[in-house]
Amino acid sequence: MLDCAIIGGGPAGLTAGLYASRGGLQNVSLFEMGVPGGQITKSSEIENYPGFFDSTKTGLEFMDTWQKQCFAFGLKHEMKKVNSVQKTGKNFTVLLDGGDTVETKTVIVATGAVPRRAGFKGEDEFFGRGVSTCATCDGFFYKDKPVTVLGGGDTALEEAFFLSNICSDVYVVHRRDEFRAAPPTLDRAIRKENIHFITDSIIEDCTGDAMGLSGVDIRNLKTDEVIHMENTGLFVFVGQDVKNDVLKDDSGAFICNMSDLDQVIVDLKMHTSIEGLFVAGDLRIDAPKQVVSAAGDGAIAALQVISYIQEQQ
Repeated sequence: MLDCAIIGGGPAGLTAGLYASRGGLQNVSLFEMGVPGGQITKSSEIENYPGFFDSTKTGLEFMDTWQKQCFAFGLKHEMKKVNSVQKTGKNFTVLLDGGDTVETKTVIVATGAVPRRAGFKGEDEFFGRGVSTCATCDGFFYKDKPVTVLGGGDTALEEAFFLSNICSDVYVVHRRDEFRAAPPTLDRAIRKENIHFITDSIIEDCTGDAMGLSGVDIRNLKTDEVIHMENTGLFVFVGQDVKNDVLKDDSGAFICNMSDLDQVIVDLKMHTSIEGLFVAGDLRIDAPKQVVSAAGDGAIAALQVISYIQEQQ
């Protein structure tokens, strides 16, 4: 019987593992199929984590020390795929791929969310080298330079506004002539002088070299005209896929309360609607989608797990 099963090995899961194992729990396992670290391992530079200001290190190198620290305090890494979590009496059963099961007193789910890809040519090739899905993370790299934003929802326009305070010009590309964003969000973006709108258009191609992105080709869907725009930053905001499958039962229904966007509803202590089940990181509602925030979530969840187990005893 585990004290705690942690599902997901990004910053939230690793921090939860560190705090749970260092906090006195003897049997804590982290279930992650690949190398722990999360999406940040794909970043080429890290500049916005407090106390860490070495832009020569990649995201993978940044997270490597997290793994070593967690495992040094007794966290076990189980390279097994979790299919689902079930509440069984006071405890939980974690169902693994292949039919194996693990019994645990508590569960922290930190499987996160992944940005959707738009599917244009060069998107994967230049991802992390000019193509980004996080303005807060990468906007500063383009200070006083022009950038392009792809998308037409609230997130796209909010991020465009954020970038407009850093970059010289922000070109918002949207496939329609109307935006899905809320009217106040759209109005604020329209009133910003250095935000420019390119509607009825899509990103068709990225251009660049070994150094990274150098420009984008934008095609107008009505005229079929293609224009080339020279810039080194392209931010893509076309939605997110929340990785919540482990929280579904055999019928496909969620075992805990979810938002309209299928994110887990938690309180400030990372409690879900199920006792003993906690969620941390980008899977939860209102997640800022930052490494530092995910780490904070993981620490809170682990401390709550320790408190919960002590109360049960």
